[in-house]
Amino acid sequence: MKSGRNLRDLAIELRRQMHAKQDLLAPSKLLLCETAESGACALTLAIDGERRSYRVREIALHQIAEKLKIPFGYFERMRKEQPGLFDSNVNTWLQVNGAENRLIRTLDGRVRAFLSDRYRRLDNYDVAEFVLPILERLPGAELVSAELTESRMYLKYVSRQVRREIAPGDVVCAGVVVSNSEVGWGHLTVEPLLFRLVCSNGLIANELVLRKKHLGRTLQIQDEAVELYKEDTLQADDKAILLKVRDMVEAAVSEVTFRLITEKLQRTLGIKLTGDPVKSVEVLTNRFALSEDERSGVLRGLIEGSDLSGYGLVNAVTGYSQHVQDYDRATELEGIGGKLLALSTLEWREIAEPA
Repeated sequence: MKSGRNLRDLAIELRRQMHAKQDLLAPSKLLLCETAESGACALTLAIDGERRSYRVREIALHQIAEKLKIPFGYFERMRKEQPGLFDSNVNTWLQVNGAENRLIRTLDGRVRAFLSDRYRRLDNYDVAEFVLPILERLPGAELVSAELTESRMYLKYVSRQVRREIAPGDVVCAGVVVSNSEVGWGHLTVEPLLFRLVCSNGLIANELVLRKKHLGRTLQIQDEAVELYKEDTLQADDKAILLKVRDMVEAAVSEVTFRLITEKLQRTLGIKLTGDPVKSVEVLTNRFALSEDERSGVLRGLIEGSDLSGYGLVNAVTGYSQHVQDYDRATELEGIGGKLLALSTLEWREIAEPA
């Protein structure tokens, strides 16, 4: 499993971001897009009579394109090659949709998210403050990885006392992944995790998952105003969401859930890759949209592991995730390991016996 921050560094950064972030609620017609020749894009708006300009980050660019219904490929081509045309397009559609209110989330003076006025803020600091004591109380609790990326916060814990031997000397422990996005790049999510002791591979079981959308009541503002959207304490419905998270954390590492997942994992021992392993990995690559580097890395891990079985392929995928630089993508690969467990017999045959 890819390592991230330790708990102390995570807490320091969460606290820093809590004080450095600022949320704005504004009608679209009061927003102005201004793009430099370099392609650097900024949103400008007036707050209390003062014009403020915020550089737009990549996730927010995707969201602006989506909200204005501009295909992202064309959106990016205009921004990089014709910034004047880009501003004209974006500003025109902002005016056309002028009555629509937008929640603009900023951090360190940059726009990190461009969201609807129904977006419910359930922030990383609040989630971590609530869930960490629960995670620390798991039997034999151990933090194996945590990170705070541009898009999400991740907390990955294992319970050392809930374990099973998959093959002689090959033991896995039960675990759980809690993740959250403050920028609308996914839901608040709780997923069971398997942690392989012999190599520290992590596998995320996507089938048994709680996801909570960040969607709430419409936020109200005056038609001609841009308002600073203040921090509030958790509302009763937010507390109800977090109580469900508590229940899911406990269920994720329960003996019942652990047994269900490990039985599926153990069955992959009996799936023999009887065809060309190169072709098997190609089928896997096409099914899960792996990059060329990922395809090569998984194939290398499969061959070096000397286990031409479904189990060997699962471990090749989750093992390669440790070498991926991007933490978000590394976590996605751990999830692909979990998706392999959910494949039908026919789907496994397509991988094990490629034409």
